[in-house]
Amino acid sequence: MKPKGAAVQNNSDTTLVTATAPIANESHGGRAKCLQRLVRLDLPVPRTVALSFDAVHRLGDAQLPNVDAVVAEFPEDAMLCVRPSSEDPDWGGPGAVLNIGINDARLKELSKSLGEEAAAGLYTRFVQSYAVNVARLDPDMFDDVNGDGRAALAQSLQAYEQETEEAFPQDRTTQLSAVLRSMARAWNGTSARLLRQAKGAPADAGLGLVVQEMAFGVGSGQCGSGVLQLVNSDTGAPQITGRYLSQSQGRDALEGDAAALYLTKDPRGESLEELAPEAFAELTEHAALMRRKLREEMQVEFVIEDGRLHILDGVRVARSSRAAVRISVALADDKIITREEALMRVQPRTLTELLHRQVDPRTKRDVIGRGIAASPGAATGKIVFTATEAQASAARGEACILIRRETSPEDIRGMHAAAAVLTERGGITSHAAVIGRGIGLPCVVGASNMRFNLRKGQITASDGRTFSTGDEITVDGSNGQVLAGAAQMREAALDDTFNRLMTWAEEVADIKIRANADTPADAQTARNFNAHGIGLCRTEHMFFDPGRLTVMREMIFAETGEDRRAVLERLLPMQRDDFTQLFRIMQGQPVCIRLFDPPLHEFLPGDKAGQRELAEALNLPLSDVIRRVEGLSEYNPMLGMRGVRLGVTVPEIYEMQARAIFEATIAASRDGEPVVPEVMIPLVSARREVELIKTSVDAIAAAVRNETGVQFTYRLGVMVETPRAALRAGEIAPHCSFLSFGTNDLTQMTYGLSRDDAGRFMSNYVQQGVFPEDPFHVLDTDGVGELLQLGAERGRKARPGITLSICGEHGGNPESIAFCRAVGFDYVSCSPFRVPVARLAAAQLAIGHKIG
Repeated sequence: MKPKGAAVQNNSDTTLVTATAPIANESHGGRAKCLQRLVRLDLPVPRTVALSFDAVHRLGDAQLPNVDAVVAEFPEDAMLCVRPSSEDPDWGGPGAVLNIGINDARLKELSKSLGEEAAAGLYTRFVQSYAVNVARLDPDMFDDVNGDGRAALAQSLQAYEQETEEAFPQDRTTQLSAVLRSMARAWNGTSARLLRQAKGAPADAGLGLVVQEMAFGVGSGQCGSGVLQLVNSDTGAPQITGRYLSQSQGRDALEGDAAALYLTKDPRGESLEELAPEAFAELTEHAALMRRKLREEMQVEFVIEDGRLHILDGVRVARSSRAAVRISVALADDKIITREEALMRVQPRTLTELLHRQVDPRTKRDVIGRGIAASPGAATGKIVFTATEAQASAARGEACILIRRETSPEDIRGMHAAAAVLTERGGITSHAAVIGRGIGLPCVVGASNMRFNLRKGQITASDGRTFSTGDEITVDGSNGQVLAGAAQMREAALDDTFNRLMTWAEEVADIKIRANADTPADAQTARNFNAHGIGLCRTEHMFFDPGRLTVMREMIFAETGEDRRAVLERLLPMQRDDFTQLFRIMQGQPVCIRLFDPPLHEFLPGDKAGQRELAEALNLPLSDVIRRVEGLSEYNPMLGMRGVRLGVTVPEIYEMQARAIFEATIAASRDGEPVVPEVMIPLVSARREVELIKTSVDAIAAAVRNETGVQFTYRLGVMVETPRAALRAGEIAPHCSFLSFGTNDLTQMTYGLSRDDAGRFMSNYVQQGVFPEDPFHVLDTDGVGELLQLGAERGRKARPGITLSICGEHGGNPESIAFCRAVGFDYVSCSPFRVPVARLAAAQLAIGHKIG
């Protein structure tokens, strides 16, 4: 006698789910593989057949598998359901179709066991689902169906037959074939493909299907369906959550029905624990077993049929970033997974959601619009209406809010560049919402109470106020509000679980993470995240303070070196205080201070009104001011008199800064750990530039030691941001303690691309495959990477102990960290809030290397 199951077991495309069946995630999908694991745990899983990706792909081309063989695996009177099984559950799939196999004859039998109304309800549900999902009929055709039971069924069948001009199919195999074919075609539809690609799925992602025997959640005794999980999806804290709905099927309990019951005993109403204590106890035991054996927090989909429990499915619990961290740490604490695995399970970019600021609850909110809170966090920025504008704003260092009717994949680079996104249309699963949550970008969608006029570049609030391109607004993705102006923000509060995960990452990572910090606030943030020091302090930002700007302008108008020194004496104590604060906050950690970099014209007003004010402030004729402004103007200031070139030709600025650094070193070392400052020379191209600045800085150090009688040490190095410096690193390195690659300018000069203007055409370039990605967003490891590699090799060869690092914004990018680690860099430096992201990425790279 032929054993049951052989027809499908001998066919890898249609496989009966048993403990030993050849089922894999990459061939049959996650749901099929999970069901096999549940079968291995001896859980009460209904009989199931899994269809492979290949079988479903052929279904889309109208090549049916042996459906008769599939149907033969189930009892003759069994009704079936079909569910999708994609490789990653987040990629989604077509909705489940239940009650396949019901027909006029089966209705009579079920009416005896379930009752006529319940049986007719199952049939009605299938007719309507089949009409919409398989026959592709308009759901509106059932709007006029009234009543329940037989009456609703008769009306539904009549509507179907009038629309299709044929009788509703009665054969179970025919019904199943049509359902399988329709689900395969739905997966290949344009909108479905775009949606899953937005979630990160490859264009050719496959879909599996599972055909499962129906377990009825309707009938006599205690019947119903629901879901249960052992943790809170928002916090990750241990808590039995979920819903249960009596006399229901599938995921009906999640559709917000008021009649849904609590799972555990609750003073607010009836609970499953009270109604069916044995089934509830069995269910929680199964959930705990799944957590232990599947090594994951799982949401259990279940059905109770006359008091008997069936487990239909187990899916990974949906979770916020905060919950993802807490769940991973808890699984490691319970010895279910290792600490290394806990680290590998948290995506570095999901940490950004934990790090986002929120609107301070004490702030008075000037609400101009409301929508769906699609991705948490809050941000303030200037309004822009296109992805290109967003990229241009980011290149200029300006925060912006990207406003669209609805976003599309073409907008992704603009979304990466924006501080937040606001859309007129969309819901919680729209493109903007999905991408926003994926990259931790604050997002409000469906702000339908505002009027969007993209042609004029305006949005209009419900009270009539109009906001245009460049106006500042705040988007609160945590509650769906849009606020006028810049709201007061509260920094993210990170809990002990997050800190423990970061401690584990610190223990594993084998490349150090520093922060780019220009202010005491930035430095404190870096310290709070346990950065290994400051990798880049841009001192020019300190000069734009109004109290210092006038002094700086006086220095620019000074005629001689002595006059410049006299003016800079007034800036000296200010700079010394800046550096002392940074050194004290970092408590002995290295602080790398970049000497003055920008061209001087940036400190002078470009308009006539500003020039008149400056003439008054300096008591100079307006003509002198205009003449000086014109004298400092350059055709291409980013390649002109800036960085080390300014230090060589106007040495007084670097002399003042060096003295401020060394005096601050002595002050901070008096009441704390000894400070060893790092002095970085920007925009170097030639060895002689380094020799000249080194001689000057060494002389200042000697003078400070003589004046104070205090000994100290310092390290001098170079910011490699010109291609020539990378190529001539062998000549430069012997005069340096470190080489820090400034990848922002190095990318700009290597490509001959302006960071400020590239956004205008970068999307087009990426779309047409000229560049694989915006090189200012993701490090170009081929072209720019080759310069980094050459510079590192030649620098190390000339000076084996030299410290190597990058300090451009690429430093916080996981892909860039992988490159730097492979090349042998000592550390990467990134903005303070990216330090945890970079540290986790570094830890994962080290773990990945260890396990091969």
